[in-house]
Amino acid sequence: MRKPAPKGPRPAPAHPKKTAARPARPAKPAEKRAPGAKPGPRSAPRAAAPGQERLQKILAAAGIASRRACEEVILEGRVQVNGKTVTELGTRADPRRDEITVDLMPIHREAPVYILMNKPKGYVTTVKDDQGRPTVMALLKGVPGRVYPVGRLDFNSEGLLLMTNDGALAQVLMGPEHEIPKVYLVKVHRTPRPELLKELQEGFLLSGRRLRPCHIEIAEKGDNPWLKVTLTEGKNQQIRKMFAAVGHPVSKLRRVQFGPLSDPFLKPGAWRFLSPQELAAVKSL
Repeated sequence: MRKPAPKGPRPAPAHPKKTAARPARPAKPAEKRAPGAKPGPRSAPRAAAPGQERLQKILAAAGIASRRACEEVILEGRVQVNGKTVTELGTRADPRRDEITVDLMPIHREAPVYILMNKPKGYVTTVKDDQGRPTVMALLKGVPGRVYPVGRLDFNSEGLLLMTNDGALAQVLMGPEHEIPKVYLVKVHRTPRPELLKELQEGFLLSGRRLRPCHIEIAEKGDNPWLKVTLTEGKNQQIRKMFAAVGHPVSKLRRVQFGPLSDPFLKPGAWRFLSPQELAAVKSL
């Protein structure tokens, strides 16, 4: 008879067999993201090559227009890099090595120019005008480089206007997030009531949009007084629309200060270059 097997764990064999290594599992295909699902973390953007800059920055530095306006020039398909038309805003190039053209004309990095002008009435603050009206460019003579106005004053307004070919600076001065103060002298029909001026200062609701708070004080009393208005934003004809909306239309408007820049002795239609002190003050904004 066979003896029953002893109880308890079996002893390990003296020479265990080696198990063969399992082959690696094939990688799973990338899962498709359902429509509307949030994407995962993006990989770090590729570093730009030394000497390369964004195309709109290069164009602005060459005096083509402000950086924002240069973005429109790119999107319109008017820019070529090494003979190839570029329409993508993230494109980078090296202005020292690449051939960059606008409307097939090569660009050249110009020395920066900074001009303060006292714009008279009857001129538009654009480089060109589709209606054939005179522009502020007609007032400039003997200016090196292609400058353009920073911001706007409407056709019937006058006052200080900065003109430059420094696109980076123009972008800062026109950006609403920087809140560059601009001071205007405004002649209105009849004197507004104090409570009405307070309403305008605290953030007036215009065309369904709340404007930023501003400062208003009476500069010269009279039946049709002069008011001193300080804005930190510049919507199209904002002051004229504000006072027209409350029954006090504007008859005259003159900008007397742009950021740190002011010059009470600069006559309408005249212009001059910024002093080193003024330029330093503007660039510190």
